[in-house]
Amino acid sequence: MTKVLFAAAEAAPFYKTGGLGDVSYALPRALQAAKTTIRIVVPYYEQLFPEKYRDQLQDLCHFDVQVGDRWQYCGIKTLTLDGMQYYLIDNRDYFGREGLYGYWDDGERFAFFQMAICEMLERIDYVPDVIHLNDWHTAFIPVLLAEKYYWIEAYRNIKTLLTIHNLQFQGIYNPIILDSLFHIGTQTFTDTGIAFYDQVNFLKGGINFANAVNTVSPSYAQEIQTPAFGERLDGVLRANAGKLSGIMNGIDTTLYDPATDPALAAHYEAQDLTPKAVDKAALQQAVGLPVANVPVFAVVSRLTKQKGMDLLLDALNDFLMTSDAQVIVLGTGEPELEHAFQTYQAAYPDQVAAQIKFDVELAQQIYAGSDVFLMPSAFEPSGLSQMMAMRYGTLPLVHLVGGLKDTVTPYNQYTQVGTGFGFDDYQPAVLRQIMFNAVTVYEQQPEVWQSLQQQAMAQDFGWAKSAQQYQQCYQQIIG
Repeated sequence: MTKVLFAAAEAAPFYKTGGLGDVSYALPRALQAAKTTIRIVVPYYEQLFPEKYRDQLQDLCHFDVQVGDRWQYCGIKTLTLDGMQYYLIDNRDYFGREGLYGYWDDGERFAFFQMAICEMLERIDYVPDVIHLNDWHTAFIPVLLAEKYYWIEAYRNIKTLLTIHNLQFQGIYNPIILDSLFHIGTQTFTDTGIAFYDQVNFLKGGINFANAVNTVSPSYAQEIQTPAFGERLDGVLRANAGKLSGIMNGIDTTLYDPATDPALAAHYEAQDLTPKAVDKAALQQAVGLPVANVPVFAVVSRLTKQKGMDLLLDALNDFLMTSDAQVIVLGTGEPELEHAFQTYQAAYPDQVAAQIKFDVELAQQIYAGSDVFLMPSAFEPSGLSQMMAMRYGTLPLVHLVGGLKDTVTPYNQYTQVGTGFGFDDYQPAVLRQIMFNAVTVYEQQPEVWQSLQQQAMAQDFGWAKSAQQYQQCYQQIIG
């Protein structure tokens, strides 16, 4: 049986800032259910670790890790949750902070994390067949196995798979870190190694040194090999195209289920969508909008330009002036975008509700109670919200890129086939027109609308298929 160590900077239910946390929770469980032996390693962010799990933590071992010319304490804690074993790397100086990322010494923090992972394997008596790496925080491990820990006999057969969740974040640092942190030479500091415009690029190192690389949707795997989406690594990715693939993310279909979700006012299934109207009215009331049978468009997102929020704002005024539709926005992000949505709420108090906060329960109520879920992302490696929305019979309206393109079938007015609405041309006028098209179908063709809802709810976005593809990838690199 294949032994896997899943390494990530965050994992629900302990810490989550985005999709990586969700994937780090759900994918290992799906792999374990498919008979893969798998364990997870994450940092021990002491201040952020949930109180309800603290009494389950056990101290497994401790040792010192050399970081440049210094020795840093490393504690290994462990706990088993729902049959899944976790290792947590403990160092208060690096991880005892109020947040996960965004510190001046992130390069050193995650350099330590990666060396600690390598050095704990024999000590915890778990040397895996495959280390499954996630994003730049763990992407340098293949370089370390080749250049720093090559002398350890037990490590020589370890294979590595690097999953890129978002190519925009790469871990780029001054090459002095090769000595001052990793204590390795400069032999890998080349164009075909880790050099990136006279800097060291953790993610590039992973792409070049890992046995296999994948992204979180097939379309994104193709897009990042082009200058438009490649974030200056498109040439590196094209050079590694032979080991690059795309595996679609999934969602927890038990957690996101309109028939059982405890956050909802009423439960429903695809065969009878009538109770969804109760959830819609409850949502309107919860966010302070008039309870009315008008199309409700919704956003649950980080309010950033990557997520297309600037595009939506440019499209919104003319849309609101000429329709009765309501728009609900939930999220936080760039201050100017937050303020712009609040300005719209002040101008259109009966049509716009700007909820500038993070609220898990309200998010669930939005998935169930809205009619159209807006995701006009400039780029989207995978996206999870569009799948969650479809699970609840809420039709996504998306920019057809990355995972959005792979999961949403745009409505075809001639065949009446579709699971949502989509657009290619990234322009405010185009987005606005598709929003009007959705309103037209909602108001004038209720039977077609219900058919689209049922088609959306029939999609299988569970993790089982993706887990099988990851298992196949493991087997290919083990050979």
